[in-house]
Amino acid sequence: MFQRILIANRGEIALRIIRACREMGIETVAVFSEADRGAHYLSLADQAICIGSAPASESYLKIERIISAAEVGNVQAIHPGYGFLAENAHFAEVCRSCNIEFIGPPHEAMQKLGDKVSAKAIAREAKVNLVPGSDGLVESEAEALAVADRIGYPVLIKATAGGGGKGMRVARNDINLKAGLKQAAQEAEKAFKNSGVYIEKYVEAPRHVEVQLLGDQHGNMLHLWERDCTLQRRHQKLVEESPAPTLPLAVREDICKAAVRLAKTANYWNAGTCEFIVDKNHQFYFIEVNARIQVEHPVTELVTGIDLIKSQIRVAAGEPLDIKQRNIAATGCAIELRINAEDPDNGFRPSPGKITKLRIPGGPGIRFDSHVHEGYVIGPNYDSMIGKLIVHRANRAEAFATMKRALDEFVLEGIKTTIPLAKKIFRHSAFIEGDVDTTFIERTF
Repeated sequence: MFQRILIANRGEIALRIIRACREMGIETVAVFSEADRGAHYLSLADQAICIGSAPASESYLKIERIISAAEVGNVQAIHPGYGFLAENAHFAEVCRSCNIEFIGPPHEAMQKLGDKVSAKAIAREAKVNLVPGSDGLVESEAEALAVADRIGYPVLIKATAGGGGKGMRVARNDINLKAGLKQAAQEAEKAFKNSGVYIEKYVEAPRHVEVQLLGDQHGNMLHLWERDCTLQRRHQKLVEESPAPTLPLAVREDICKAAVRLAKTANYWNAGTCEFIVDKNHQFYFIEVNARIQVEHPVTELVTGIDLIKSQIRVAAGEPLDIKQRNIAATGCAIELRINAEDPDNGFRPSPGKITKLRIPGGPGIRFDSHVHEGYVIGPNYDSMIGKLIVHRANRAEAFATMKRALDEFVLEGIKTTIPLAKKIFRHSAFIEGDVDTTFIERTF
């Protein structure tokens, strides 16, 4: 087992990893930018090293500075968290070439699955359903129009790299397609330095369902059941829950088995997530693999009782998984709500500033993962997420009741947040009944 781990991230996920390491008797080295200097969570690490100025491009995305900090800190491994360099195959390769273990999947699998076109080829090999579309990247307007003619409108233009809704456009006719093709390519080039796009059939009113995977270096690959991530804004998740409220048991089992097949085909290990869209007839289609721990991992931890961060560390250290698929049960219902420093009434515009008052809800069935505190300043440099409010109860009705009670108790003043919107969502009859799709937020609010 590792004696010392560097955490190449910040905020909530850095604190989550520090806590897991402390419980495992592992020392931690935290890195920070000038914008995060003095953050309370840094004091919980055994060592904290500044790696640059506020912009992520000058700190959390600087591979050479993180490796230098790892060498100064004398660590055996690096945990990348999520975001920043977490899915950067080159970073994983550099870590291992420097004899520092990367707590994540092998870089070869990351490389293959990080490119959506390559990932779709692996899905085909694993006999996992794909949305009809182009066989690979589309190189011209003429090729795009031919694909749209073959599969029929509406179609979805998607960047082959990245995520978060960037480089994505819906086209409902030839004019939309021509304009969207250019816009998606330009946006993808700016965001990911890769302008490649492909086209697939746009599934109307879909649900978004993902499967949590966990594998070791000894050939064992398990699924930890599924999460429904349908409630989104701008293609970014707001609410996640497990089990998926509308999936029949047989479909749940099929979608989880499909995810395991795909991961095994890619020679994947450590934690990861296989994402699908599901249509009204419960037919599911592969979208992509997130080769890292997910923001919403607490949902799975609560229903299965498995600590995913500790599992990641043990697997990276070469330990075999000590659990079998038949013993992994999903108990009760867990729901996670992301609370962001954003103004929902103004297009989810970021709302940086100082938290002047903070009262966190508590009581049975409530967990709050966050690094913020009263007096903390939300800066403009990074993601707007303040924290994650998670509830776990015996069934969905009780989970909703607990979430509503927690939101009523929650006090956060000084900045705009998504809490007022969340209160409306959890009281909306369509969401309560599970009658929603990925466009629900935009259509309803």
